[in-house]
Amino acid sequence: MLAATREALGGDKNLAAVKTFVATGRTRQLRGNNLVPIEFEISCELPDKYVRKDEFPAQDTDVTVSGFRGDELIVFPQPPAGRGGPPPTQRLTAAKQDFARLMLGAVAASFPSHPLTFKYAAEGDAPEGKADILDVAGPSGFAARLVIQRDTHLPVMLIWNAPPTPPGGRGGGPPGGPPARGAPPGAPPPPGAPPRGAEPAGPLPENRLYFADYRDVKGTKWPFRIRRAVGGNTIEETMFDRINVNVKIDPKKFEAPK
Repeated sequence: MLAATREALGGDKNLAAVKTFVATGRTRQLRGNNLVPIEFEISCELPDKYVRKDEFPAQDTDVTVSGFRGDELIVFPQPPAGRGGPPPTQRLTAAKQDFARLMLGAVAASFPSHPLTFKYAAEGDAPEGKADILDVAGPSGFAARLVIQRDTHLPVMLIWNAPPTPPGGRGGGPPGGPPARGAPPGAPPPPGAPPRGAEPAGPLPENRLYFADYRDVKGTKWPFRIRRAVGGNTIEETMFDRINVNVKIDPKKFEAPK
């Protein structure tokens, strides 16, 4: 199954030849009743350097940077001291999980920076027909279901469960933009949130990433449109303007701005 999917994405030889990529585009993210535009640039040097820079043209807001270099977290601006929030180890885990979700849609594989295992789960339905579903598992409780279109063998959806995002919260994510996400397990609740014991019982909301508009990029196929839905409601849509592979990336890209 994975071999057929990687063949549809360009074949093992072409996919293995991808050492770096830079992607740019625009995201529209729902925050409350507002649709916030975001312009982003993603730089990646495989297997273990990944960073995303976001700009907010409609807001008087600083540029944000998030990602990792090996086991080092990259984040800007730095969270204010003493304000709580997830510790650096949990932020690093979240950044690596975002990277893993992106690469599942782009290459249907994992990397040593966040190794994954795959197991066939079931047959099912995809937006345009029958599909095969794989269970994907990884470090720090990473778990998702990868939905592969049966006739094209292309990844079309990734499904996982995560806590709801605090108001104004956001996280990184597969291109598709920085889909909002809840705090990693064990993180303290955000200011104003009910205490842990007062949280409603029940299953965590279902998150879905929809991969679409696959286009050829130097012999490989990449999804140029990614939509994210939480609990059945679309919260974000990303369109890529350009994806360049095997370009030289300035090492300073993988450093947090001073």
